[in-house]
Amino acid sequence: MLLSLVSRELWPCPTYGRWFVGWNMWHACGDYSVEKFIACPWCAARQRWVEPRVHEVRIAVLGAGGVGGYFGGRLAQSGEDVQFIARGEHLRAIRRHGLHVRSVRGDFEVSAFATDDPKEVGPCEFVLFCLKSFDTREAAAALDPLVAPNTAVVSLQNGVDNGEAIATQIGWDRVLGGVAFIFSSVLQPGVVEDTGGPARVVFGEWDGQPSERGTRLLEAFHRAGVDAELSSNIRSVLWNKFAFICAQAGMTAATQLPIGEIRSVPEAGEMFRQLVEEVCAVAAAEGVDLGPDAVDHHVRFAEGLEPDGRSSLYNDMVQGKRMELEALHGTVVRLAERHQVPVPASRAIYRLLKAWAVRNERGEGPASRG
Repeated sequence: MLLSLVSRELWPCPTYGRWFVGWNMWHACGDYSVEKFIACPWCAARQRWVEPRVHEVRIAVLGAGGVGGYFGGRLAQSGEDVQFIARGEHLRAIRRHGLHVRSVRGDFEVSAFATDDPKEVGPCEFVLFCLKSFDTREAAAALDPLVAPNTAVVSLQNGVDNGEAIATQIGWDRVLGGVAFIFSSVLQPGVVEDTGGPARVVFGEWDGQPSERGTRLLEAFHRAGVDAELSSNIRSVLWNKFAFICAQAGMTAATQLPIGEIRSVPEAGEMFRQLVEEVCAVAAAEGVDLGPDAVDHHVRFAEGLEPDGRSSLYNDMVQGKRMELEALHGTVVRLAERHQVPVPASRAIYRLLKAWAVRNERGEGPASRG
């Protein structure tokens, strides 16, 4: 059954706060949500309201970049009550034109509420924490407006210690561990590009036990068509991704070459493998067993990637943006020193890229390549 209703009402502009008379369209079809769109003549901003459904979940996406934009966009597309928290030109573009996702899995766009102030969102059932790792502590300290007694915050960030930083602010009982497997980034304000990878999310309780909230989030991802898994050993999943990303990001950034060229040179391929081995050794020292096949698995996975693939660490480096070096190789080096584990390859990558990281933190912009 299809039902549409058009009416004219008085509404405030979401950007400037001015009142205007706009045409509103309500649309309902079968089991889909009812949607209401309002266009402001001054800023062309759109607002979208989704009437409650039986299975609807209220989700705040903290950071609408490559990870948050893609997975939050999929959830919003399927009708979940998604609230994006972003900033700058990216936020303004989402407010005015919606969030556009260019994906190897099919392009799509969504119109959803977006703000830079968590107070405008209020308490949510879930918070997908998708910021860069260097913003974790500051953002975690500002989570209170989003958090109710039953709220679960799921970190989908790079690194292995973001959950601890978040738990310091809101308690371990409100934090789930999580991992996102996707190659995506902000292409331009309001546009997220998904260039490949599994587009998969894995999350779980720290004690490995199944939970009602975990199942509820899993069902929301599945309704959105997202490959998602509720893990009984999320620490192992976190460290496994960490081992791969330290090798992938470290090599593509240090050589400034795509993965295809790296794996085609035996010496470079050997260093990729050594980086994985070193992180696996540090994980073992931390009490996390990644299994006897972890190294071979990550090497095989790298061999199957698109040859022109790089990494967000490389992209940030050459674009003059702040880098996640400390959360990746810096963490490996520090933990290795604590446990007296030799990590010569990781230490070399860290030292090579540190100059870039310092340069970018000073805000000097992309280096000239002429």
